[in-house]
Amino acid sequence: MRKLQESGSFDVRAMTAADLTRVLEIEQVAFRNPWSADLLRRELGHDWSTILVAEESGPRGQVNLVGFVIFWIVHDELHVLNVATAPEHRNRGVARTVLEAALDSGRKKRCTLATLEVRRSNAAALGLYRDFGFRPVGIRPNYYVDEGEDAIVMVLDL
Repeated sequence: MRKLQESGSFDVRAMTAADLTRVLEIEQVAFRNPWSADLLRRELGHDWSTILVAEESGPRGQVNLVGFVIFWIVHDELHVLNVATAPEHRNRGVARTVLEAALDSGRKKRCTLATLEVRRSNAAALGLYRDFGFRPVGIRPNYYVDEGEDAIVMVLDL
């Protein structure tokens, strides 16, 4: 496993309803089939679901939301649903920062396993997950039905 890069100076916190517009903007450009505002609102209300956002302070003191992670904790398992970074902030450690925060949250809640599905063609995400120690354990054929693309199922022992 390669050494994890240093993350930028991002603050991570729980998403609030006030963040919905910006999270939707990032969702729209990050995914071929983005989640709807309704679905994100519902996730905010579930006890088992967490959405963490990464922010950074701008030069004039404004705060910019630059990425997020959505995950579920069910019993002793953390399941990552989405990791996304605003395009203008990619390759700066945003996804690494929010994923690490999600995994830390799972460890604090005594999760023993983290799981996720990732597009077979998403080389950047596959590299990130491998950096954290996730390993492929299976394929979900045609998981992304609209494109007919398979998902690689990955797990990490926490």
